Amino acid sequence: MTKTLNNLRLLLLAAWIGGAVFFSAVMAPNAFRVLRSFNFANASEVAGTMVTGALSVVNTSGVVVSVLALVIAFLNRKSFTTRGLKLQVILLAIVGISTAVGEWVIAARMRSLRAVMRLPIDQMPGDDPGKLTFNTLHGYSVAALSVAIIAALIAFFAVTASAPGAHQVKGRSGGDY
Repeated sequence: MTKTLNNLRLLLLAAWIGGAVFFSAVMAPNAFRVLRSFNFANASEVAGTMVTGALSVVNTSGVVVSVLALVIAFLNRKSFTTRGLKLQVILLAIVGISTAVGEWVIAARMRSLRAVMRLPIDQMPGDDPGKLTFNTLHGYSVAALSVAIIAALIAFFAVTASAPGAHQVKGRSGGDY
């Protein structure tokens, strides 16, 4: 049962990391690039709306995955060293906190700003305080998701390295060394 739960945790982390990296490296930049290539008047506004919806899924699933992975870590706590368990808990907490802040603090503030802007963001002057704040928040959003992805990657490898039997090497005779 311990191995199955650990594998489930690794699967959840791998799936979330894959989705988050795909969103960050492929989906978001391509939404802006493609829509801008058609010279729509509000291409960034449309792309931003698409990206906001997808980011919400990435952030919310990051919170859910980190909580599930933490629960599994505590269920399997006797299978890990105290140090290995502490590292996993810290990293998974970072994933959960970063994605929660990204969704319910940073993205929420960005959505609020967009809702009160008198024009689509594409048409706002570059020195508009709302647009400047929005751009700053965007930077924070990217940073929060980047921190979560890095922490999840490290957690994945920490879980793998500290898994029961992870350090056993089979020899030619089939015995453990």
